[in-house]
Amino acid sequence: MASNSTKSFLADAGYGEQELDANSALMELDKGLRSGKLGEQCEAVVRFPRLFQKYPFPILINSAFLKLADVFRVGNNFLRLCVLKVTQQSEKHLEKILNVDEFVKRIFSVIHSNDPVARAITLRMLGSLASIIPERKNAHHSIRQSLDSHDNVEVEAAVFAAANFSAQSKDFAVGICNKISEMIQGLATPVDLKLKLIPILQHMHHDAILASSARQLLQQLVTSYPSTKMVIVSLHTFTLLAASSLVDTPKQIQLLLQYLKNDPRKAVKRLAIQDLKLLANKTPHTWSRENIQALCECALQTPYDSLKLGMLSVLSTLSGTIAIKHYFSIASGNVGSSPRSSDLVRLAQECCYHNNRGIAAHGVRVLTNITVSCQEKDLLALEQDAVFGLESLLVLCSQDDSPGAQATLKIALNCMVKLAKGRPHLSQSVVETLLTQLHSAQDAARILMCHCLAAIAMQLPVLGDGMLGDLMELYKVIGRSATDKQQELLVSLATVIFVASQKALSAEVKAVIKQQLESVSNGWTVYRIARQASRMGNHDMARELYQSLLTQVASEHFYFWLNSLKEFSHAEQCLTGLQEENYSSALSCIAESLKFYHKGIASLTAASTPLNPLSFQCEFVKLRIDLLQAFSQLICTCNSLKTSPPPAIATTIAMTLGNDLQRCGRISNQMKQSMEEFRSLASRYGDLYQASFDADSATLRNVELYPKQQQSCLLISHAIEALILDPESASFQEYGSTGAAHADSEYERRMMSVYNHVLEEVESLNRKYTPVSYMHTACLCNAIISLLKVPLSFQRYFFQKLQSTSIKLALSPSPRNPAEPIAVQNNQQLALKVEGVVQHGSKPGLFRKIQSVCLNVSSTLQSKSGQDYKIPIDNMTNEMEQRVEPHNDYFSTQFLLNFAILGTHNITVESSVKDANGIVWKTGPRTTIFVKSLEDPYSQQIRLQQQQAQQPLQQQQQRNAYSRF
Repeated sequence: MASNSTKSFLADAGYGEQELDANSALMELDKGLRSGKLGEQCEAVVRFPRLFQKYPFPILINSAFLKLADVFRVGNNFLRLCVLKVTQQSEKHLEKILNVDEFVKRIFSVIHSNDPVARAITLRMLGSLASIIPERKNAHHSIRQSLDSHDNVEVEAAVFAAANFSAQSKDFAVGICNKISEMIQGLATPVDLKLKLIPILQHMHHDAILASSARQLLQQLVTSYPSTKMVIVSLHTFTLLAASSLVDTPKQIQLLLQYLKNDPRKAVKRLAIQDLKLLANKTPHTWSRENIQALCECALQTPYDSLKLGMLSVLSTLSGTIAIKHYFSIASGNVGSSPRSSDLVRLAQECCYHNNRGIAAHGVRVLTNITVSCQEKDLLALEQDAVFGLESLLVLCSQDDSPGAQATLKIALNCMVKLAKGRPHLSQSVVETLLTQLHSAQDAARILMCHCLAAIAMQLPVLGDGMLGDLMELYKVIGRSATDKQQELLVSLATVIFVASQKALSAEVKAVIKQQLESVSNGWTVYRIARQASRMGNHDMARELYQSLLTQVASEHFYFWLNSLKEFSHAEQCLTGLQEENYSSALSCIAESLKFYHKGIASLTAASTPLNPLSFQCEFVKLRIDLLQAFSQLICTCNSLKTSPPPAIATTIAMTLGNDLQRCGRISNQMKQSMEEFRSLASRYGDLYQASFDADSATLRNVELYPKQQQSCLLISHAIEALILDPESASFQEYGSTGAAHADSEYERRMMSVYNHVLEEVESLNRKYTPVSYMHTACLCNAIISLLKVPLSFQRYFFQKLQSTSIKLALSPSPRNPAEPIAVQNNQQLALKVEGVVQHGSKPGLFRKIQSVCLNVSSTLQSKSGQDYKIPIDNMTNEMEQRVEPHNDYFSTQFLLNFAILGTHNITVESSVKDANGIVWKTGPRTTIFVKSLEDPYSQQIRLQQQQAQQPLQQQQQRNAYSRF
């Protein structure tokens, strides 16, 4: 499997393959299509989706679909069925068909066949193409005609096509609505066909009149046909129509609640609950208090656990939305009503201790959401109920290894984290419960409980010290076997210990972890624990673990990767010896750290491969090296005030030049250079952030985490400006909000604390003393030491990429050879077409999605040819930008470029993306082509004629010159 994935990655990345392979692959498949053997033809057809995935550009897809249409036209029904399946699998590529008319013409020719199966396949094919031919009247007519067919297969195909066209075309939906209505109400239509026709009505939402008529029809059906199947299909279609049209959602909720309450059939009740859940997820704001109250009454009265579970799942969904606040805000307005006395709370309290785990989990979730969202003071009893319910559920599920118990346990643990965050005073009892239960729980449950403890300790670090003793006791007794669960538990427990210890690990904790890991033969477990240590800033522990793994890897790239991590951890460990006021020691610590960083970056470069270039890691480490060098240089600059004080005439020079800073001597220029260097570093950190579109939310939380390094640079540059260069105009307001941001990790909290402390020191010095004194330089040096004493956190994106997004561009016209220029006449403009495909990994859109792609096209003159004419500056360069929204991961646009100057021009096309929050990310790629601007023939002819006319005149002038002598 690894080899297959590597092969596909190579193919997608373009390593070792030429672009012409797309044509050769198409020719191979075409050869199979022309084969006389049916098996080879079918094999060629079913291989087309892989070709589309590999080469997703219109020129190939258009050719391929036209070939498939030919097969559909002349082949047998089995081949047609294969083409239909390929078309349905490749739905996202259909809009790339350029010759839609020709393609549809070849497909549509089969609709006139005498074979009803062939007509049925054609109808399904047309239905699958509805997104690109929504308004084709001949297709509409064929569908209407086939609905009256006497062949069941053809009628079912017509129903499928009608549903697809109704979803895409308003005209078709309006025209077919009456036809569907007549067929459903007609006595001659079989019941099973009616059941298939009714779902078409869910697409009648294109305007209010159409939706209203479809709703009236469905209302008649529900009343006229009370059989279970008809009611279920009609009600579900009713719900989907209401969810799409959005107008009648409150009426639909009331109707579903009515059936849930009054209809005795369990199947109908289940359908009503399922649809209520759909509406609760999609439109929670349309639920009134009466709706929630009616649902609570039904849940309290029903004797069936399965129905109660469904109703509680709807209520638990609503309890996490605005509907619950609306419910209690209205309830609190009634006399004698309070959150504690409502039916919803009573239902949740009853269900918390139910013998069905699912019901208990939903009851606890409802209680937790009410406790967190309702901020009244008199909810003490409700809080206790929520805590006790969570404890009982934890005890029940932690002893069971079944998948159902684990799913329930996840719900309970999520509620615990939410409760600890929303009501911090309850967190102590929650943590104590978890630690107590951790000793007796099953391994699978222990892993989940460790994740919960880590999440709580990250939010409330105060609780970390209290956990450490219990966690160490547990760590000593686990891990005796090498099962997967035990290995996972070792990693989870180690993570909680790193979070709980907050700062440096004690020698005893390190000894216990290493002793346990020595008995574990799984190197992957050791690596994961070392990775967590690097993320939490425990670099001494991480270095020892990386060192132990160096000899256990089979690839030299892995060896260099581990060696680089070891060197980085060693470099960061050197900075732990920094002390306030000891600047010479700080310089030696930074120098020692830089030595190991340079070793590490060499190993990291050796670890990179064409498939995995480690660009983010290399850039991040280079920035860290440059930042340490800048810190070291600034400390030396501050020391130069002692070693090279201002000369005695510095004040006179300052007065003469009118620059007050000159009285400080050479340190003023050095400080100015340092400030510019820190601002440059801050800009580079910002560029690194913008290039990290696929980073996880912890790495890029609110433009905050890796820009924490950026903020460090800006902080120091601001301090230099405020203390030395421009004390009067320095403003502290823009930096004062730094500490107000919410911190989600210990690293962020400590950095914010340092920022606030440094800003206070700088502001107080700025008011009291004029620059430059030893107090100013000491303040700068202490700020650097304070920043470096916070251990650097290597975040997840440094080790792991959970989301993968890349853009592949294709330019046309494009030369056969990349080095060859494209010839263009200087009196014409070049129409440059830019097409692109967004490629995703296994988890597309996990953290952020692409909303639009920004394409920037620029051209520069490489070399001139011909005479140097005076041409307006506007004609010398091209600079254009366009935004396009990708559809089905494909986008296309055109640029009109002018090349008036003769010579070779370099065109650069660079893409960046904009996410749903409006943030622009510089993801690339950057593509370059060359254009050669040639003189147009007419101008060339005129110029040659002028030259020929001037030649006799020049010869005559030369003869006259000779005759003088």
